[in-house]
Amino acid sequence: MIIHISSIEELHDTLQLPPPKHPLISIIKVSDLPQNGEFNTDKCTLNLYMISLKDAKSCSLHYGRNSYDFSTGTMIFCKPDQVLSHTTDPNIQELKGWLLFFHPDLIRKSTLSTNINSYSFFDYEVHEALHLSEEEEDTITEIVLKIEKEYNQNIDKHSQKLIISNLELLLDYCNRYYDRQFYVRTNLHQDHISDFEKLLQDYFTSEKPSELGIPSVKYCGEQLNMSPNYLSDLLKKETGKSAKDHIHAFIVNKAKNKLLGSTNSISEIAYELGFEYPQHFSTLFKKKTGYTPAKYRSVN
Repeated sequence: MIIHISSIEELHDTLQLPPPKHPLISIIKVSDLPQNGEFNTDKCTLNLYMISLKDAKSCSLHYGRNSYDFSTGTMIFCKPDQVLSHTTDPNIQELKGWLLFFHPDLIRKSTLSTNINSYSFFDYEVHEALHLSEEEEDTITEIVLKIEKEYNQNIDKHSQKLIISNLELLLDYCNRYYDRQFYVRTNLHQDHISDFEKLLQDYFTSEKPSELGIPSVKYCGEQLNMSPNYLSDLLKKETGKSAKDHIHAFIVNKAKNKLLGSTNSISEIAYELGFEYPQHFSTLFKKKTGYTPAKYRSVN
């Protein structure tokens, strides 16, 4: 059974918590979560954004196909319409951390509504969580407490703007800390880059281009056990190019070799590389090289 939760009020009812102080945003302490109840045993979909920070290994959240046992200072992010389930430890009252939920309507008329998709970590898998230092955790929690204080007091014409401003500040700090995490894990990420390059090499030396077409970022991510956004962000941080850019560059390089090393027609080469329509191949090739495939073949 999947429970559908479409509002902050429904969330509080499902979690057996007192009514929310604000209709569009709520911050819930991990220690206040019930030990029993529907949310603990059933999956649910939220029409809400969720940002979570947890400090204890004994609380596990399942998200999509993965689960994660949280260690000190770990954050995950979830956008609306994702499937979640929640399990807790019998000693939940001793756990630390919080969960921030907000409805899309909270930011609908703000610039954050336009920019929310730029925070790509909302599309990361749970095992791609953000790990904070103690100082970073303090900074994040301080902002969350400001948001909580704002909606707990009498709401006035400034409340919405201040809540959203602090929410955006929170997300900007998370962006910064993810950048730091990418940086300090450079050696690990170099292995991922090598795995990605090998994946492309193996793909294009097999029959897969003819069978499956051009590999998508989603396909590559699945093969490497990463979300598409995390893979693309990792590559961009390390190389300056997104996963899609890498795939296109690899294809163009393969195309150059085929154009100069064989007598196959341009259409044949396009099909060999996984293009359904040769004109799409020609468009990509010209965009990346400045030449049409025919022109490139004739001048080299």
